[in-house]
Amino acid sequence: MQVFVQGAWGVIPAHLNELSPPEARGTFPGLVYQLGNLLASANATIQSAWAESMGHDYSWPLAGVVIIVAAIIAMLIGVGPEAREIRMGTEAEPALPIEP
Repeated sequence: MQVFVQGAWGVIPAHLNELSPPEARGTFPGLVYQLGNLLASANATIQSAWAESMGHDYSWPLAGVVIIVAAIIAMLIGVGPEAREIRMGTEAEPALPIEP
């Protein structure tokens, strides 16, 4: 499970950095990441209440939360903007499309 978690969460900060506007590139990824932590802070309470309603069996609440989060991440990545065939550049040499 840890391999899959690191594989998934390792690319999210880089993805947030690519989505952020250049003017806010230093602040935006960290702010969004912390807002995600704020939303996730209720996770333990939700899982506990769900497990209590199921006779203190935590297997379904844990699996349910993983499935819900994986579906949301897949949906957001699937519909998010993506720049294809763009070469990264510097201020001296702006990014140009890659010629085939």
